[in-house]
Amino acid sequence: MIHQIDTTDNVVAFRALAEVTKEDFQRVVVPAVEKLVKQLNEINFLLVLDTDLENFTAGAWLQDAMIGLKHLGKWNRAAIVSDSEEIISFTNGFSYIVPGEFKGFKKLEFNKALNWVEGNI
Repeated sequence: MIHQIDTTDNVVAFRALAEVTKEDFQRVVVPAVEKLVKQLNEINFLLVLDTDLENFTAGAWLQDAMIGLKHLGKWNRAAIVSDSEEIISFTNGFSYIVPGEFKGFKKLEFNKALNWVEGNI
C-alpha cells in the first residue's frame, strides 16, 4: 500500500508499506502527480520505501514507469528514501539518463530529503 505524506504544495510525497499494487498507484500516486503537474508544470517527488522492492507487483512497476514516461520532461526533483545502498546508488544515477534531479537518501535523512525536494537546500 502507498500513503500520501502531507508536504508543501510544490511536492508530492508517499510512503510505501507492505505490498504495493497497480491499484495503489492508480488510486494514490497518479492523481497526486497529475494535480501537481497541472498546478506547477513540474514534478517534485519523494518516496519513502518502508517495504522491500520485491513487494511491488508487476502492475505497480508498470504504473510507475507510465507516470515517469508520460511526464518525462516535467521531473524537477525526485528523492527516494531507503536504507538500501543499491536503491540509493540506482536513484543517484538516474539523473544521468532522464531529465531532472534524482537523489537517494537514508531513512535517517528523511528531513533532509524532504527539504531538498521542496527546494529548501
